[in-house]
Amino acid sequence: MKNKMSGARFIAEALKGYGITHVFFMEAVLRQTLVEMETLGIRRVLAHSEKAAAYMADGYARTRRSAAVCLSQSVGAANLAAGLQDAYLGLSPVIAITGRRPPIALYRHAYQEIDHIPLFRAVTKFQASVETVEQLPFLLRQAFREATSGAPGPVHLDVTDHIGRILEKAEVEMDVIAEKPFAHYPSSRPLPEDKLIQDAVELIQKTTRPVIVAGGGVITSEAGAEVVELAEELSIPVATSLNGKGTILENHPLSLGVVGTYSRWCANRVVSEADLVLFIGSHTGDQVTNEWKVPRIGTPVIQVDIDPTELGRSYPNAVGLMGDAKVTLRRMIEYLDPEQAKVEWARYAGKIVQDWKKELEPLRNSEVIPIRPERLCRELTDFLPANSLLVADTGFAGIWTGTMIYLTYPGQRYIRAAGSLGWGFPAALGVKCAAPDRPVVCFTGDGGFWYHLSEMETAVRCGIKTVTVVNNNSSLAQGSRGVQLAYGERPGNREELFKFREVNFARIAEEMGCLGIQVERPEEIAAALKTALAADRASVVEVITHHDFRAPDPWAPV
Repeated sequence: MKNKMSGARFIAEALKGYGITHVFFMEAVLRQTLVEMETLGIRRVLAHSEKAAAYMADGYARTRRSAAVCLSQSVGAANLAAGLQDAYLGLSPVIAITGRRPPIALYRHAYQEIDHIPLFRAVTKFQASVETVEQLPFLLRQAFREATSGAPGPVHLDVTDHIGRILEKAEVEMDVIAEKPFAHYPSSRPLPEDKLIQDAVELIQKTTRPVIVAGGGVITSEAGAEVVELAEELSIPVATSLNGKGTILENHPLSLGVVGTYSRWCANRVVSEADLVLFIGSHTGDQVTNEWKVPRIGTPVIQVDIDPTELGRSYPNAVGLMGDAKVTLRRMIEYLDPEQAKVEWARYAGKIVQDWKKELEPLRNSEVIPIRPERLCRELTDFLPANSLLVADTGFAGIWTGTMIYLTYPGQRYIRAAGSLGWGFPAALGVKCAAPDRPVVCFTGDGGFWYHLSEMETAVRCGIKTVTVVNNNSSLAQGSRGVQLAYGERPGNREELFKFREVNFARIAEEMGCLGIQVERPEEIAAALKTALAADRASVVEVITHHDFRAPDPWAPV
């Protein structure tokens, strides 16, 4: 017998059934549903903007490997859609629920109303309009299916009434059914045809200089152990995308580091010299390939991806394997012949990595003031606890953390912005909600921190204890070189295009209830990080650097 309940109660119970522990929202939307959530133990995290709520949900989803939920009323839908860009690019299953005016109000200049469908089309896998309470059971289940199936991604449900009261108040007989396979991702693990797997293994064993490039799909599939086992069986060097960082420990002899544009030159060089590249869970986009120059065009490629439309998208595949990374690699390992190991190639690649590290060491140990970011990265490498989550913003923050902070413990994880500056800090709050017992450290610059520093109040109010490291060079440093080139020899106020006023973020953090520490000398970094992690509240460690300290440009073959 079906239970009669309100729409508000149904939504709350359905989310509880799928294991949702937190929702992230901006007032005012689904108020009665939020009340019902409290009775079920779901935490309601009120943000200061819709974009921040979306970023929090994104961080939560990537950490739990499950769907996450964010909410906004009709007038905030455009902001929420903008916040889904990173989830879409990062393949993160965020379910966005917005209100909209009922049909009688449409096309009549209803206050604050615009068409939501075009806004979300570019940043979601699936979207639907929920007109009646009877649609809720079907469309909520479909939202979770779409979000977690295949390559994960955001979805959008647009409910009638700008704050959702019509659906909330309606009562109907409904069963709450939460489909457990879609409460997490991957929701299924397809396996390629066995003949194709054998073909791929045979091709790998015939080559002399193969390289693995592990993308974000490896992290999504939790296939890191399989990547390392495959690499060790045949002595194959392993590079990663930024999203794939952490697949292989960075003190492993086969680790090359991050490849592409936000990269180490050693990784780019080794991949460019490969005679076969095995892309695993990678979109093979411009960032991981340095504008499709690494590997060189014409290099044979094997590609493993759960989405068949990705196979051969940028590089024609010698063999394309449509399947989940973990089970596909496990089957490949069964066919390996360890006598085909590429020992000399691995030794050569390792020497190139050591040359890169040796070249970098003077900067990692620099005592100069203002502090060099390379020194900050070395201190963070030494500091990060074995079970910590490192959350990185985009731009230089992505380059510094991706290339110069070494993850050397199996329990460490790296989660980075897929392209949206300002994502890092609010996303880290979502990460901490998903992993309350693990240390969460966010690395951002002052340019990124300015976007959502109001969420420090959210962190304090909601008891979300993160450590935020702000690389403060009082500028958008990544753009400074482009500004200089644009000016050329012409006179003018160049700094007006990328420079900010000097601001004490530590003092602002204290005013908002966080612990704030400003660091001006290299020898102070370690103690500041230790104090911040031990604090009983969210902490901000502001490290004073300079905009002249630039991340290295990516290496490319001539």
